[in-house]
Parts: sequence; C-alpha cells; structure tokens
Amino acid sequence: MNIDNIRKQIDRIDQQILNLLNERMELVKEIGQLKRTSNAAIYRPERERAILERLTKSSSGRLSQQAIEAIYLEIFAVSRNIELPEKVAYLGPEGSFTHQAAEARFGALSDYIPLRSIQSVFESVVTKRARFGIIPIENNQEGIVSESIKLMSENEVHIVAEVPMPIHLAFASLEDRISQIRKIYSKDIAFRQCSRFLDDYFSDQVELIPVESTSTAARLASKEKGSAAVCANIAAKMYDLPVLFENIEDSGDNYTRFLIISHDFKNDRSGEDKTTVLAQISAEPGSLATFLQEFHQANINLTKIESYPAKKGKTFHYQFLLEFDGHIDDSHVKPIMEKHADIIKWLGSYPKLC
Repeated sequence: MNIDNIRKQIDRIDQQILNLLNERMELVKEIGQLKRTSNAAIYRPERERAILERLTKSSSGRLSQQAIEAIYLEIFAVSRNIELPEKVAYLGPEGSFTHQAAEARFGALSDYIPLRSIQSVFESVVTKRARFGIIPIENNQEGIVSESIKLMSENEVHIVAEVPMPIHLAFASLEDRISQIRKIYSKDIAFRQCSRFLDDYFSDQVELIPVESTSTAARLASKEKGSAAVCANIAAKMYDLPVLFENIEDSGDNYTRFLIISHDFKNDRSGEDKTTVLAQISAEPGSLATFLQEFHQANINLTKIESYPAKKGKTFHYQFLLEFDGHIDDSHVKPIMEKHADIIKWLGSYPKLC
C-alpha cells in the first residue's frame, strides 16, 4: 500500500470522526437545554472522570491514557460551550500558568476573565459574575498559597475540582544567540526556579529584571532587542516570541496545584474523591489529637494538615486545613462532619487527581 492510499483512508476516517463529533454535539445541545431549565451546572468533573476511566480501560490501540485525556478534555470543553457557555475567572494575566491550568480544563474556546489578584477571582465568583474561578493553592517547591486559604475561609465558595499541573519554564528571545542578550525578564519565583540554568549560561553582566508575571516578561522581551524572558510556553506563543530553550527549571518535579471554585456547586460522588475542610479546633490541650483520632477510628485517610492563624482578638488561635480521602456524603465521613458541624467548614468534595 502506498502513501496516497493510506492518506485516503485517513481522510475517510477523519470524516467519520467529524460526523460522530457533530452527532455527539447534537446530544450535548439537548442536555444543555434540559440543564438550563433546572439551572444545573455544566461542568461535572465526576462525570468526565468516569468517561475517561471507561475509555482508557476499553482502549486496545496505540493511544495512551495521557493521549486519550488530552483529546477528550478538549472535546469536553467544546461540549460545555455548546451546552451553555459559562464565564471562567482566573488569576491573570493572559499567558500565566493559571491561564494554562484554566485552558487545561475548560478548553481554548471558553469565556475567560483574567483578573489581577486572587481576591478579585473570589469576588467574581461570589458575586456570580463568573460561574467558576481558577486559583493556585500550592506548589511542591514553594509551598502553600496562604492567601487562597484565607479567602476560602472568608467566602462562601466550594471547590469543584483540582488541577495538578507540571510547571515547565522556557527561555525565549528575539535574539538567535545568547551572547547578544543583556537583560532577562521574569517573575522573581521563576528566577529562583531556574537559577542553575541562569548561572550556567549567563555571566553577572546580564541583568535579571523581576516583573509582575512571566507573561509580562514575554511581552517586554517581544518588544526589546537584546532581551529575553523566562516564561511559560503559552506566554511565548501569545507574543510570538521564539523559544530558545525548553524546560529550563532546576527541578523536573515542579508541580503547582490549582483549584476550580464556584459559588453554588456540589459534586456527586465519583468513587475516588477528596474532601477539603477548615477546622477551628479548641486551644485546650489534646483537642487536636482527639479530633484527628476520630478520623483514624473511622478509617479515613488524612492526606494534608496545615495550620493557619485565625483572627480572634490579640491572642493566637489557629484553624487547620484538612484534606482526606472520601466524599462528604460517604457513610463513614458523614458522621464526623455532622458531629463537628460547629467547627468544620466544608470547602468541597471532588475527584481526586493528586
């Protein structure tokens, strides 16, 4: 069989795929009309997870799990826009890693609102100017984002889903040779995460200029000869800035975990969920140990516990962020939540991805 014949077969299959996708979108439109009458949420991460697991298990071809997810996450995103377009707010600017996390779940066609602060994202969700918000919660190199925790404690929002994302940084410039570069723009945290690359490739005579975001760095470098940016690929692409080096970060295991939040949202159980709560524990000796022991006795696996100052006069009081395996409606979780309803604030139960 020659190449032309193989290409004709590919063209025939592509047309079949397109016809089936259009057929799928007609059904999606019908679902959207039904959801519109009940004001139901379009984004259902537990349903999407179930579809991905079913397809991955049934696949016997060359497509890996990662490839299947990449294809279907975009199909899901297009489907949601056909069902009922919904606004998504995120910590901007455009081209930021939060923007990249948003597109990873909501696709390239969603109605996005880039905002200048995490607080603005919360305000947009609370006032229902946006149905969903995307915020960073922790980085495995730099730790927890305390502002996100504080704002979750102060606002009535719920976690819809988590988005763990590897953080890869690129070195981009209009210059063809690094010997021509005299300035490098980036966010201060990005400079720290790429310190070995910068030390190896550049002398002290090259100026490192901190800016508000890696996206801003790409914009500045795209307008200035003799400069470069340490930025995300999405930012370099947005400003047509050629990438000279990929993956320049010191650690190949640099991950940031993002959260999708909404004002009035509760996931159904997926069978493999995670729950996040804030608990205001008494300052009496042994109170925390007694409280945590109840999770052990209920065979609930605690995966995270972090303490944060709670505003209570001039003395020091603490609240605790807890994450554990399970859903708020699980039979072994519900009794603890009901017993401690006066000290626990439920933030969300959602499909566990990390």
